[in-house]
Amino acid sequence: MRKFKVLTVCGTGIATSTVAAEKTKEMLKARGIDVEVIEAKASEVASKVQVFNPDVIVHTTPVSESAAPGIKKFRGLQFLTGIGMDKLADEIAAYLKNLE
Repeated sequence: MRKFKVLTVCGTGIATSTVAAEKTKEMLKARGIDVEVIEAKASEVASKVQVFNPDVIVHTTPVSESAAPGIKKFRGLQFLTGIGMDKLADEIAAYLKNLE
C-alpha cells in the first residue's frame, strides 16, 4: 500500500492546520490509510504543492484552484468542530483508495 501525501492549510499555518493535520492522520490511520501530512499557511500553498506534491489538500481557509491546480480539496472545518468528522474522513479515505 502506498503512502499518501496530505497538505493541511489554514490562514496562518499555525493553529487550525495543526488540528486538521492531527485529525487527518488519526482518522485516516484508523481507516487503514498511511499518510504523510504537512501544514502550510494559505500564502504558501503554491510553493508547497510544487515541492511536496500532495494527493489531497485539507483546508480551513479557502484555497484557490490556481494555487493548487488539479489537486482534490476537502474543506476541513469538521475536524475543528467535531461535527461530521467521520463523514469527512470517510470521503477523504474513499478518494485516496481510488488513487491506488
